[in-house]
Amino acid sequence: MDVLEAIKTRRSIRKFKEAPVPEELVQKVLEAGRWAPSSKNRQPWKFIVLKSGDIRKKLSELLTYGWFLADAPLGIAVIVDPKESGRSVEDGAIASENILLAAHGLGLGACWIGSYGIPLEDKARELLGVPEGQRLLSVIALGYPDEKPAPTPRKSLADIVFKDKYGER
Repeated sequence: MDVLEAIKTRRSIRKFKEAPVPEELVQKVLEAGRWAPSSKNRQPWKFIVLKSGDIRKKLSELLTYGWFLADAPLGIAVIVDPKESGRSVEDGAIASENILLAAHGLGLGACWIGSYGIPLEDKARELLGVPEGQRLLSVIALGYPDEKPAPTPRKSLADIVFKDKYGER
């Protein structure tokens, strides 16, 4: 699958088959996250592979919109260290997107769950043993998709692109 096709056809998957994700595919999506660009190549991320169903269930109860993590066969928590990069949030978001696109390209389904700044982020960090000062940026539910969401409409380029100055067509 070429990159533009992957970008256009990737969907957020919230319903998964029970089949486990082979370790080889887990390593490939983690590699995709590892190879994300980052400010000054600081690579301020760490990844926690969430294999335990108990951990995923407890974490899903702490995440504002992450109810489906409990039913996913796997999760990946993306941790960033603000001391390592002045752009750690952006860097971690790029790593998260690389993981999402790689998962899709490998036939897996995934959904990004925002966890940075949620009301229970401290409890989620504690559950995962994240060191003080580091942030739980996102959690990605991962598995084989058991749904096929319809494409969502996009604004046209004519509505969102300007030349030289905002508002100039």
